[in-house]
Amino acid sequence: QVQVVESGGGSVQAGGSLRLSCVASGRTRSFGTMGWFRQAPGKEREFVAASTRNGINVWYGDSVKGRAAISKDDAKNTAYLQLDDLKLEDTAVYYCAARLIVAVAQAVAATAASYDYWGPGTRVTVSS
Repeated sequence: QVQVVESGGGSVQAGGSLRLSCVASGRTRSFGTMGWFRQAPGKEREFVAASTRNGINVWYGDSVKGRAAISKDDAKNTAYLQLDDLKLEDTAVYYCAARLIVAVAQAVAATAASYDYWGPGTRVTVSS
């Protein structure tokens, strides 16, 4: 059974950085796509970043473009999200998601319903 678990959340000051980690266990083969989403209080879930197997395709949401970097260790089904120059509006619960097959376009990778497995989320709070 696949289990997805995020870690690395916490409280950070604006302008700082954080690195979130995600491990998707229970599958011997690497996932086709792993992604990060976030949901702020009272808002819809928002796409943050995604990467296909071997990092062939990488996409970022507009709100984090230029400040985020997603990386993966496909052999370990592990994904990381580095987020720099944090802003108050980055405060949210960050979710990691895994998709069995490769996403062929950002429209797919950025759609929450495209993913097969989700973690419980890790909370990030950015303060001034």
